[in-house]
Amino acid sequence: MENYVHAIPTKLCFGKGVTDRLTEELGRFGKNVLLVYGGGSIKKTGLYDKLMKTLRDGGFTVFELGGVEPNPRIGTVRKGAEICRENAVDVVLAVGGGSTIDCSKAIAVGTFYDGDLWEMILNPKMGRKALPLVDIVTVSATGSEFDPIAVISNPETNEKFGAGLLYPAVSFCDPTLTFSVPPYHTASGSIDIMSHIMEDYFSETPDSDLSEGFAETVLKSVIQNLPIALKEPDNYSARANLMANASVACSGIPRYGKRHSGWPCHALEHELSAYYDITHGVGLAILTPHWMRFILKKDPSVRWRFVRFARNVWGLDGDDEDALALAGIDALERFFRESGVPMTLTELGIGSEHFVDMAKHADIRGRLTNAWVPLTTEDAVAVFTDCL
Repeated sequence: MENYVHAIPTKLCFGKGVTDRLTEELGRFGKNVLLVYGGGSIKKTGLYDKLMKTLRDGGFTVFELGGVEPNPRIGTVRKGAEICRENAVDVVLAVGGGSTIDCSKAIAVGTFYDGDLWEMILNPKMGRKALPLVDIVTVSATGSEFDPIAVISNPETNEKFGAGLLYPAVSFCDPTLTFSVPPYHTASGSIDIMSHIMEDYFSETPDSDLSEGFAETVLKSVIQNLPIALKEPDNYSARANLMANASVACSGIPRYGKRHSGWPCHALEHELSAYYDITHGVGLAILTPHWMRFILKKDPSVRWRFVRFARNVWGLDGDDEDALALAGIDALERFFRESGVPMTLTELGIGSEHFVDMAKHADIRGRLTNAWVPLTTEDAVAVFTDCL
C-alpha cells in the first residue's frame, strides 16, 4: 500500500430539497452571481425559473452564461471570465452536469489569470486566485462536483485536457433533479462513473483493501442501479445511488494507497472527443473493453487483476483463470451494450484517418507510457483500430 495525502475542501449537500439552502450558502460569497448552464435543459424542466426567482428574492444580481458545450470549449471559458471581470462578479453558480461545472472552474480561475486562458489549461496550478464556485448537479456522471479537475477542449488545435484548477466551495446534489435526464445520457454518465473507478482499480497495487472495497462497491452499485434508472426514470433510490457513486468515483477516495495508473482510457477518449466532439461516456464504453483485451494479451501477468474483477464485481467463477479474465471483460461489454449506447466507432461515423496523430498526442503527458501496462503509439493505434 502506497503513501497518500488527500484533502477535499468541498461542502457537499446531498438529498431531496437541498437547494433550499442555496441563498444561504451563496450569500456567504457576495451578491453578484454568474449563472452558468448548458444547452437549455434547465429551462425545459422549470429549474431555471425556480432558481431565478430564488436568486432575485434573495437580493442577488444575476449575470448569465448559457450554452456551455458538452465538451466545454476554451472560447466559452474566455467569454465567462470576461463577464466576471466586467461586472465585478463575486461567485460563480454552475447548474448542470460535469461540462458546465468544468467550464465554471476554468472561468472562476481564469477571471484573475493574467495571460491566455488556454495556457492556463496547459499549465494548471492549484491555489491560483479564483472566484468561489457553487454548483447544482443535474446529471450523475463526472463527479466534477467533488474534484478539482476541469476538462476543456480547444477545437482550433484538436486538443482536450484535464486541468487541476479548483474545488467547488459548495455542491448541491439533489437526485430528483436527475429524473428528467434522458436514457442515453443516464447510460453514458453511468459509464463515466464506472470508468473513473476502473482507471484506478486496474493498477499494480495489490494490497490497498480500502480502495479495492470502495471500487468494487461503486461498480456493483452502478451495475445494479443503472438498469432500474433506465426503466424507471423517477426511481429515487436508483437515481440517488448513481449520484452518490458519481461524486465518490472521481473524488480520489477510491485510489487511496494505490500507484497512479495513468488513466489511459481517458487519455485515449479525450482524443476522440477533441477530434469528433463525441459524448465522453460513449467513447469510454467503446474503448474500455478493447483496451482491456489488448493489455491482457500484451502482458498476461496482469491476469490476476481481471480475475478479481470477474469474481468480485460480476460474481463469476471458474478454475480456468484465462477464461475467467475474458469473461469479466465480456460481461462489462455486454452491460454497456445493453444500456443502449453505441459500441463501435463506425456507428459514430469515425474512421481511422486521425488514429496515428491521436495516438501520439494521447501520450503528451506520459499517460500511456507511464500507464499500468505501458502503451506505445502503435499499441494505441491498435486499440483505436479494434474499436472500429
